Amino acid sequence: MANKNTICLWYNGTALEAAQFYAKTFPDSAVQAVHHAPGDFPSGKQGDVLTVQFTVIGIPCLGLNGGPGFTPNESFSFQVATDDQAETDRLWNAIVGNGGQESACGWCKDKWGLSWQITPRALTDAITDPNPAVAKRAFEAMMTMKKIDIAKIEAARRG
Repeated sequence: MANKNTICLWYNGTALEAAQFYAKTFPDSAVQAVHHAPGDFPSGKQGDVLTVQFTVIGIPCLGLNGGPGFTPNESFSFQVATDDQAETDRLWNAIVGNGGQESACGWCKDKWGLSWQITPRALTDAITDPNPAVAKRAFEAMMTMKKIDIAKIEAARRG
């Protein structure tokens, strides 16, 4: 049965490559189906990969090879809660090391321009601590980071 709500992501001919990367990188992710264009379209021709159905950590997505007309920006991102530094490092390094780029505060972009927030649960817990001084210390520590260093967040939380 088709999902009632699916995130549609626009690619410039690379939807299948992106979906295959997500499937091998993230848990509970897979490529479900590849659909080819039944006729010519503005950025391609009959038989080209038009859409790819896939999941990213259980979220249903549709990769649309819509052409160069639109590119992703930071107004949309996947926020991935990680359980420890090893998982944080693995996901961050997979994205950045596969042609992506680092940004600030746990954000990075994959090689297709899609933004990811690799967010350790320890960070979320620290910056939402009920003690405002604790939350502020953790937040200020985060503001100095690209990839999140859980040990430094925990140290800031302790003061």
